[in-house]
Amino acid sequence: MGKEKEFFKRLEPFLNCKDYSVSKESYEVMLNKKYEMLVTSPIPLDLENYYKSEDYISHTDSKKTLFNKVYQKVRSYTLNKKLALINSFNTEGKSILDVGAGTGDFLKVCKTNGWTTFGVEPNSAARTIAEKKNIILLEKLENIQNKTFDVISLWHVLEHVENLTKYISTLKKLLKENGILIIAVPNFKSYDANYYKEYWAAFDVPRHIWHFSQTSIKKLFLEENMIVEKTLPMKFDSYYVSLLSEKYKSGKMKPFSSLYRGFLSNFKARKSSEYSSLIYILKNK
Repeated sequence: MGKEKEFFKRLEPFLNCKDYSVSKESYEVMLNKKYEMLVTSPIPLDLENYYKSEDYISHTDSKKTLFNKVYQKVRSYTLNKKLALINSFNTEGKSILDVGAGTGDFLKVCKTNGWTTFGVEPNSAARTIAEKKNIILLEKLENIQNKTFDVISLWHVLEHVENLTKYISTLKKLLKENGILIIAVPNFKSYDANYYKEYWAAFDVPRHIWHFSQTSIKKLFLEENMIVEKTLPMKFDSYYVSLLSEKYKSGKMKPFSSLYRGFLSNFKARKSSEYSSLIYILKNK
């Protein structure tokens, strides 16, 4: 916890953001210049209650609305892309730990394709849905004992963890030597983040505690002797995030404006590399 205390000493105001999906409360998003990273303040003591919403789409398989249906279609496509990514690694074995596994779809695809799968998901409703797919998930990372993995993946998870430096240290211990860590997180340096500012849906306060840049990911993991070997874009995220951001900004879904902003974000990122979300491929040295 020492590093977190030091981190919180070096903060300055950046933005005031609102929780649009659950509480409607406002939070400060603070900047640490050394790490080029943002943190939500204050962090609620009952943070788990801020996930109790049908809008929290990664904890359900809902197809009730058009938005849900589109999300599920895109998720199906991205699952195959994720599988192709992990299959491209030259790892010693084929064991994978997915942290924040949601309803278990990614692990189900991995299992079908010859991977030995393990998963962690704190949300009990999501774990129940996963169990119906024959994917058994543990509640906490700390519940994993005497195991190490060839690949560990966190798809939009790291921004949620409370004790960040301890969590990163735990991930390193769970990873085999020369194992691969996949971290996917939103990028507050993207065009869509700069355009929407406090309405940017990927701030998602207070559920997103940390807000990362490429610099912050490199610095945080270098402290654990883990090196970023490759950075990849998540191009669909700019459209999804822009759609929600337009809703937060205007109170209405604006699909055409959202498509334009999402396209523009990806177009500008071709030169800047600052996509709406980024996948970091790290190696355990």
